[in-house]
Amino acid sequence: MNRRNLLAAAVLGTTAPHLARAQANWPDRPIRLIVPFPPAGGTDVISREVGARIAAATGWNLVIDNRPGAGGNIGLDAVAKAPADGYTIGMGQASNLAINPALYPRMPFDSLTDFALISIVASQPNVLVVARDSPLRTLADIIAAARARPGTLTAGNAGNGTTGHLAGALFARAAQIDIVHVPYRGAAPVVTDLLAGRVDIFFANPLAVKGVLESGDVRAIAVTSPTRARAFPDVPTVAELGLAGFEAMNWTGLVAPARTPEPIIARLSEETRKALAQPETVARLATEGSEAVGSTPAAFRDFLAAEHAKWGRVVREARIQID
Repeated sequence: MNRRNLLAAAVLGTTAPHLARAQANWPDRPIRLIVPFPPAGGTDVISREVGARIAAATGWNLVIDNRPGAGGNIGLDAVAKAPADGYTIGMGQASNLAINPALYPRMPFDSLTDFALISIVASQPNVLVVARDSPLRTLADIIAAARARPGTLTAGNAGNGTTGHLAGALFARAAQIDIVHVPYRGAAPVVTDLLAGRVDIFFANPLAVKGVLESGDVRAIAVTSPTRARAFPDVPTVAELGLAGFEAMNWTGLVAPARTPEPIIARLSEETRKALAQPETVARLATEGSEAVGSTPAAFRDFLAAEHAKWGRVVREARIQID
């Protein structure tokens, strides 16, 4: 062996035991959970609930670190560029892992290669709602109205590229109708204009319309999940109302920097699945309109690849652009 090979062998010989000891002792300090959205939002609520359940069961110290901005890209980029030692994880979701790669002309990370996937955490349908006094009573009414007056039916959304926006675009394609997508900066102004009759329909996050649904100011027409949602058992799915196979879900999932050691990823995934199986967790997420999921890293990889392809196709075919 030459001098370079001898030095390399010596370094490997000293590094390997050190890495093995580090993994065996993991975690011996706080784990940072980066949430790429502001406090009190849906992703933050889910992150804190699941993080607290994991911490209570394991004794780990999980610290929430909110890093909002750029549709979740800023926070997830911080995860992608963090040391791959198991002490930084992040809560990704459909928008920043599956939609943004097609929506943004340049991304700071590659969602398919820059992360080690831990577990799908939760899924959440969009709820198709109309104002209480709207003449549109059923999904068939909406489709008929759009076909009778192409390009006049308006669908409000909480912003270009949101899952609600893309659910509307997917619905228009599936029903073969032409609707006008009206982007707002958040859900609250959409609800205001829906009630005032300035927009016709809204594919909404359940949390955004929970209050007005309970008050009766808006009516739920359908949900975008493949089966009826636990939070809306009496509301039919778009699929069962005639558009077979229709599905447009928001979802969250835990990720870590790529090359995080597999034993650490496996342990994180195991503890996440245990936390999500607790009845208290299931009940808490249900109040937010979400379903606890839980998955292996391999199942998450397959799921993300399919979602990445699906939403990329919708963005391209509908020619959706960011504001």
